[in-house]
Amino acid sequence: MTNNITSIFLLGFPNLQNFTLLFFSLLVLIYCGTILGNFLITVLYSVSKSLQSPMYFFITQLSLCDLLVTSDVVPVLLHTLLHGGSTMSLVGCIIQFFFFVTSEISECLLLSVMSYDRYLAICNPLRYHSIMKHMFCVTSVIVIWVVAFLVTLIYVVSMHYLYFCGPRVIDHFYCDFEPILLLSCSDTSMIRVQAVIVGSLFVISPFLVIVMSYVYIVITILKIPSNTGRHKAFSTCSSHLIVVTIFYGTLIIVYMFPTGGRATTLSKVWSLMYTVLTPLLNPIIYTLRNKDFKEAFHKIKMTVKG
Repeated sequence: MTNNITSIFLLGFPNLQNFTLLFFSLLVLIYCGTILGNFLITVLYSVSKSLQSPMYFFITQLSLCDLLVTSDVVPVLLHTLLHGGSTMSLVGCIIQFFFFVTSEISECLLLSVMSYDRYLAICNPLRYHSIMKHMFCVTSVIVIWVVAFLVTLIYVVSMHYLYFCGPRVIDHFYCDFEPILLLSCSDTSMIRVQAVIVGSLFVISPFLVIVMSYVYIVITILKIPSNTGRHKAFSTCSSHLIVVTIFYGTLIIVYMFPTGGRATTLSKVWSLMYTVLTPLLNPIIYTLRNKDFKEAFHKIKMTVKG
């Protein structure tokens, strides 16, 4: 069946017309900062021997997720701001959705593996190096990306069988799951059930793993007799805990409180936090709060000057 619509129109932020230039400039700065920050983490890990550990390897993969989601969303958003909206093909809209979901599922799974890494380091340090070997880390990352790709591909294949009749306008700044389904005149009940199953397996389950890991971590830290020991143990996982709180906090607000299909200005602002600001904050949190990253950056800077 041929779709009635072949292109869609993203409204973006029509209520912010008086602040378009300011908003555009701010987003350009955030986008550049996100690219540079996450690229810097990858470079530091690649050239610094002191960062060759499982934790920093997973952080580089988290940076890859952030680069993917921000490069998927922000350029379209900038075009939308400049032109008061953005027209893109239906296929292009679904492709944007594909890369967005792939990066978000990967990030959920990566954060859970990182919490397991912290759990082993603090709660079972004697077995840490025998479990968290380089091959285990690489295999875990490959599995995460393959699973995220295949799960999202199932979504896209399911959408292929929907009949899209319009309206062709999406009141948002990127192509998300609910706005795309609202363009369809087909029965979307099966794909919605599929979304609940996928969300339970690849969003809620990783979150539960993270929560359980930190329950054991906190119990273990409280048993450490010295204040110095407790502070050192907590400092090794504080950055990850902050990132998890920001990521899942905005995720819950955006997707657990539906707006009836029409994105209000407030929900768009939360989506901005989730898709634009979080990828910027992650490298800042990990680098500014981490002594190893700061030392590696200082060594590279001295090498370049020398």
